[in-house]
Amino acid sequence: MSPNAHITSHRKPRRPATQSWVVRTGVAGGVLSTLAVAGTASATTAEKPTEATAEMPAFNAELSASIAQSAVATQQTAVDYQVRAQVEDALDQAKADAKKAKEEAERKAEAERKAKEKREADEARASRDSERGSLGTKSTSGSSSSSSTATGSAATLVDFLRAQVGKAYVMGSTGPSSYDCSGLVMAAYSQIGIDLPRVSQDQSTAGTQVSTSNLKVGDILYWGSVGSAYHVAVYVGGGKFIGAQNPSTGIVERSMSYSPPTGAVRVM
Repeated sequence: MSPNAHITSHRKPRRPATQSWVVRTGVAGGVLSTLAVAGTASATTAEKPTEATAEMPAFNAELSASIAQSAVATQQTAVDYQVRAQVEDALDQAKADAKKAKEEAERKAEAERKAKEKREADEARASRDSERGSLGTKSTSGSSSSSSTATGSAATLVDFLRAQVGKAYVMGSTGPSSYDCSGLVMAAYSQIGIDLPRVSQDQSTAGTQVSTSNLKVGDILYWGSVGSAYHVAVYVGGGKFIGAQNPSTGIVERSMSYSPPTGAVRVM
């Protein structure tokens, strides 16, 4: 019996060669797979930032431009609304001012019209009172007064004028049914062959200027200044005149104290 027969061996049993190759192949494959996955992930990770970095600035620039354009449009719209509001306010104020001015002008015109009507009514009433007061003596003393103070052409002039009393006053009329102030004076003097200018301004300069305190029958009385008189009549004696006064009263005979004339002119 061998001396080594009782000595136990400490060596590990050998693995078959095939099994060892398989193990090594599996380990290598796992490592390679891990490396492949890691490489793919790294490549993917590397590509994504590149794409984001390349596209993001362009996106931000377009967005900024759009926002800036919208802001400008909004600001312009606000300015347009503000200007339009100011224009509308100005138009409204102008309309209100025009309406107020129109109403004020109408109010003044109405007040002037009423004042004129009252003045003319007062004149008509005074004329009627004067005429009533002289009715009792007009038929007896009127003609004798004219005949005693006026003869010849002056008497003819006065007779014509008295025949016109009561007729209508019409602007621009020269008779025979109506007259204005200068039309009556011109028609009266034409009865005695004296031609006078048509308007009161010229009639106030047609003869010799005389004082109103030294009048004679037939003198032309005027109201206003020489050369720009606005009314004329004829002195008929006894401190009275006959004239076409206004549309309300027509042709009347009145006392000079009722409306003292500015001056007088003598033409005969």
